[in-house]
Amino acid sequence: MNRDAIKMLAMFTMLLNHIANALLPAGQPLTNLFLFIGYFTAVTMCYFLVEGYGYTRSKRNYAARLLVFALLSQLPYQLAFPDYGMAGFVQLNMLFTLLLCFLVLLVQEKVHDRVLRGVCIVLLICASLFCDWALLAPIFTLLFSWAKDSRPRKQAAFLIAAALYGGMAWMGSGLWWDALGCGVPILVSGFMILCLYNGQRAAHGRNFYKWFFYIFYPAHLLALGLLRICL
Repeated sequence: MNRDAIKMLAMFTMLLNHIANALLPAGQPLTNLFLFIGYFTAVTMCYFLVEGYGYTRSKRNYAARLLVFALLSQLPYQLAFPDYGMAGFVQLNMLFTLLLCFLVLLVQEKVHDRVLRGVCIVLLICASLFCDWALLAPIFTLLFSWAKDSRPRKQAAFLIAAALYGGMAWMGSGLWWDALGCGVPILVSGFMILCLYNGQRAAHGRNFYKWFFYIFYPAHLLALGLLRICL
């Protein structure tokens, strides 16, 4: 599978997760199944963010695209998920989280003082508390950055990510199936990337895929938000 095919799958699993969160009754088996399937997406996008960071010709343009589409997505995100937030603050959408993850990678590359670099990374991780996939996405990004091109390290990174999210779910609910539901999709992402991914982009339609992934995010949130209001 090429990179764009895996990312298309990640868009589909994200859509299922968001349908469950926005439209389906909480606690139902189908709702939980859709939620669990959607956990494939965040770790997959963090992996490809790290990979894309190494390939991009202009880090400034990459960051600008994330920021512009994060701003465009915020109102649709709030329409779809009006109750999301912490301590009275509006929660920021996943593109803001990915922007923070991008900045983590930039700090790792550009800040040479170890103490200052560590402080900046901790601050960026803390800033993610106001975003979707708080804390976890920056940690996933650090794991994949640490792994680099080492297959054993990549395997370890996916295992740690699955154990971390599954463990957090188990501590939160005390239910073993919640732990499995959160951890297994991350392992599936690892299997697909490590065993099925050919390391290439789609042979045709590269511009289409590049912009589709940015446009799909606010577009599907807007559709879900309007559906939620109508229903």
